[in-house]
Amino acid sequence: MEAGAHELTAAYALDALDVDEREAYERHLAGCEHCQAELATMWETTEALAVAATGTEPRPELRERILSAARAEPHVVVPLVPRRSRAVPVLAAAAAIAAVIALAVGLWGVGVSSDLDEARSALERERATAAVLADPEARSVALEVGDGRVVVASDGRAVVVLDALGPAPEDKTYQLWIVPAGDIAAATSGGLFAGEDAADGTLVEGTVANGDLVAVTVEDEGGVAAPTTDPIVASEPV
Repeated sequence: MEAGAHELTAAYALDALDVDEREAYERHLAGCEHCQAELATMWETTEALAVAATGTEPRPELRERILSAARAEPHVVVPLVPRRSRAVPVLAAAAAIAAVIALAVGLWGVGVSSDLDEARSALERERATAAVLADPEARSVALEVGDGRVVVASDGRAVVVLDALGPAPEDKTYQLWIVPAGDIAAATSGGLFAGEDAADGTLVEGTVANGDLVAVTVEDEGGVAAPTTDPIVASEPV
């Protein structure tokens, strides 16, 4: 046991030893300062990863991204063989597991960064929406189709406030359009929205000019380049 005891530190930290090996290693550990220091370092790393994992919860699709990346990683496949005739050294297996953990944490960090970017963008949209609605020079434009109004600020930014509009149908989205002079063929997208908070105001992406209309259609999830359905909301000319 003593000759190979040092090589079992990683397996002990990962709880990969059988009962006999574990008891023998613990007897060795009691008098080996080298193994004690190495084991403490491994446990500190494990605790740090656990702390990192308690941060912002990643989006559900991040799990599949991690698993896909791990499956594609050529160095993390460890063949399963009988314990007494290991073809792969324990330290190599530990390194492979560490590689997967590092990959997972790295991808988790990317997901968290993306979530933060989305949160910042949402906050900026909310601020811009509030600024338009609070602009003393903003004009309120009635709707020809639908219930609500369009509020247009002095700089051309616009917010659509809709009453009694429920969530978009499954696999669909609401899409805003800026329609120059009522020409639907020349409409440009003003962004997508789900509909739940329409009564609080939805910011139109882009600038609305005098004579333009603002419209809303129901489109496939992800949006489209040009309207494919009749507007369920359409304003009077701005």
